[in-house]
Amino acid sequence: MADPSSYRPKPGQIPDSPGVYRFRDEHGRVIYVGKAKSLRQRLSSYFQDLAHLHPRTRTMVTTAASVEWTVVTTEVEALQLEYSWIKEFDPRFNVKYRDDKSYPSLAVTMNEEFPRVQVMRGPKRKGVRYFGPYAHAWAIRETVDLLLRVFPVRTCSAGVFKRSHQIGRPCLLGYIGKCSAPCVGRVTAEEHRELAEEFCDFMAGRTGTYLRRLEKQMQDAASEMEYERAARLRDDIEALKRAMEKNAVVLADATDADLIAVAEDELEAAVQIFHVRGGRVRGQRGWVTDKVEAVDTAGLVEHALQQLYGEERGDAVPKEVLVAALPDPVEPIAAWLGQRRGANVSLRVPQRGDKKDLMATVQRNAQQALALHKTKRASDLTTRSRALEEIAEALDLDSAPLRIECFDISHLHGEDVVASMVVFEDGLARKSEYRRFQVKGFAGQDDVRSMHEVVSRRFRRYLQEKQKTGEWEEAESADAGEPTNGPIDPETGRPRKFAYPPQLVVVDGGQPQVAAAQRALEELGIEDVAVCGLAKRLEEVWLPKADDPVILPRTSEGLYMLQRVRDEAHRFAISYQRSKRSKSMRAGALDVVPGLGETRKQALLKHFGSVKRLRSATVEQICEVPGVGRRTAEAVAAALAQASPAVPAVNTATGEIIEEEETAAQERG
Repeated sequence: MADPSSYRPKPGQIPDSPGVYRFRDEHGRVIYVGKAKSLRQRLSSYFQDLAHLHPRTRTMVTTAASVEWTVVTTEVEALQLEYSWIKEFDPRFNVKYRDDKSYPSLAVTMNEEFPRVQVMRGPKRKGVRYFGPYAHAWAIRETVDLLLRVFPVRTCSAGVFKRSHQIGRPCLLGYIGKCSAPCVGRVTAEEHRELAEEFCDFMAGRTGTYLRRLEKQMQDAASEMEYERAARLRDDIEALKRAMEKNAVVLADATDADLIAVAEDELEAAVQIFHVRGGRVRGQRGWVTDKVEAVDTAGLVEHALQQLYGEERGDAVPKEVLVAALPDPVEPIAAWLGQRRGANVSLRVPQRGDKKDLMATVQRNAQQALALHKTKRASDLTTRSRALEEIAEALDLDSAPLRIECFDISHLHGEDVVASMVVFEDGLARKSEYRRFQVKGFAGQDDVRSMHEVVSRRFRRYLQEKQKTGEWEEAESADAGEPTNGPIDPETGRPRKFAYPPQLVVVDGGQPQVAAAQRALEELGIEDVAVCGLAKRLEEVWLPKADDPVILPRTSEGLYMLQRVRDEAHRFAISYQRSKRSKSMRAGALDVVPGLGETRKQALLKHFGSVKRLRSATVEQICEVPGVGRRTAEAVAAALAQASPAVPAVNTATGEIIEEEETAAQERG
């Protein structure tokens, strides 16, 4: 535990101006990011008597070893910089909302020549119009199925679209009238884009004008005795009305607004957001967070606004944002939202009427989400804590292993030998820390030698990182007064690879693999990392230089955790080994063509679709591919003519033959 007075800035050193500050721990990791209207007043508040600080703030300042700050011109700039740093450094003491699920959205890819309607998850992409998010993907598909009757926009993948274009026949949706079939030229690119824009307008809530236009067209068709056309328009109107009924009207004045409510207790908080467009609820999402910093409801709302709109621009930020409590001060966050929208944004707490009633509904959803999360989390936290304690007790460790690294070796009959390293922190997978290795110190199959090589390489890199930062000769650096950066790269501000040592190394295997890993650590002079192995046959836990294994009860939470770590390492190693094997198996006749690089090889496969079609092409047709000259085309034709057709590839999991087109698509992708 550090004494905050040891790194407290000198009086008068902190400027009295807006800015953003960062607290770092002894390893140089950023553990907290904050902003302030006055840096001097805010930072001074952290260095008062520890007894007067909030318990969470006290934990943060005693964990920190240094503080630094950046001065900005306005509070809006401070807000933007704070958001950027929280996203970049992921500080452990900042509130970070976690999506309770990956919510699907309805997306229209307006950045393509022929826009496509599809279900999308994950981060938003530039040039794509999003509607939602929705609670379930099937709700999106039902809505789209109704709307395609009126707006027959393309929904097929790029592969299906290209194939239909090549064979000159549309897919099933084109035949039943739920796609305008731009792939075969039934509509032009401009006409199809207009359909996509009408689809987007309808989803955005501009429904009344379009329905009135359809009704007028139906009446005109009936008066001209075009009864079939009138009946078709009538059915279109009914389909649109059924789609609209799926989203009940909640605000009568066709408001575009987001409503944000918070439910909290001493330890956690849940946020619920309702997206209202055109007076109808078009999407809903929720987040849950640990209250790792001393923050009130207004602060939680501010963090939610930053996460919700930090990557958004334009209409994705609504005209009105209704919240449970206003941040203090409210002007900077309102100005920041206005900058992202490009127009004024109203940020307020609803006081009366339908909006207040709807906010109460959102609040009830937040309370329900918090109660559900606590039910799940209580069991999860208890289980993980008990598992780590059982592992520490069984292996006779000084403390619970908060960071566990597991290594596994994978190969195919001694070929393509690879290894994986997976990381679990606090009992949860830390996938950003996973690493893959190619075993290259020797040829052939030897799991014990492979394990020794991989563990040696991992911890040799760790020692190299310590040497770079001056931690290896800590005493000399301290005497000379040299600053150390810890495991943070000063050029990128990000953690160095292999910078943090684990408390426990787990290897997939028995006594020989454990002995190899222990020998690798001893050769490097590392003595503070424990080693164990988990043998698959009887799930025995082996320790270095032990004649008998440690037997954990079958119902032990510690054993379950070791199994999960081992199985994850096995999965990660197998996936890497298979990817290497598939690359080597995809080598074909084109690889022997002199002067044909990867770029032109991909261009040929993209142009013809498969090696089979390329083999049947003439030299003149091959020359049509951009970047391919006649000499290269002749070499390609000669190589393919000499090569016998490849034996069909077989999916070993299903026994199915993989078509050449699919293989070519995999090679291109």
